[in-house]
Amino acid sequence: MYVGRFVVVGPEVAAYRVSSRSFPDRRVIEREGALTVAPTPDAPETDNPYVSYNCYREAAGHAVVGNGSHVDPVTEKLGLGYPPRDALAESLLALDYEKDDYDTPRIAGVLADDGSAYVGTVRKDALLVEAVEEPTLVATYEKASPEPIGFDAASAPDAAAEAYSAAFEHAVCAVGVVRDGDGGYETAVENGDR
Repeated sequence: MYVGRFVVVGPEVAAYRVSSRSFPDRRVIEREGALTVAPTPDAPETDNPYVSYNCYREAAGHAVVGNGSHVDPVTEKLGLGYPPRDALAESLLALDYEKDDYDTPRIAGVLADDGSAYVGTVRKDALLVEAVEEPTLVATYEKASPEPIGFDAASAPDAAAEAYSAAFEHAVCAVGVVRDGDGGYETAVENGDR
């Protein structure tokens, strides 16, 4: 099954995976304190605004994962002291779903500084933001409403590997995030052979 890009968010772990039929020549790189989805050096040039973006950032003890440019305003609002639910809801609503041929939903998750976790999506027909108490998945296609998922990763590399190898088609790259026990986050990247 092809579900497109997806996030998994639970109280202790988060992951993001790029799955793509149209733009598989991408990888995750570390850049200026963020993890960024970017074209590989040999990728064809494109002016598509949805191909490259920050997919992970931290602010004020919070970790944010997501499938597009909304990751930045969510992070900025958290840095200003917004509660995670409000930062997700306001940013997703302001940027709305992607205006591409598929009306692609925007998806995001937050591991909050108080140990809680949130997942959100904005689709053409709905804005959903939920607190989650177990690993929860939301994807751009087929699974565009949050649903619990078995996700057993205990480390960032395990989370990235588990997201990358999940039984959904067209894996491109993945990011894993776990709380490090010191109020921060450990991250890892799985770029496959890219």
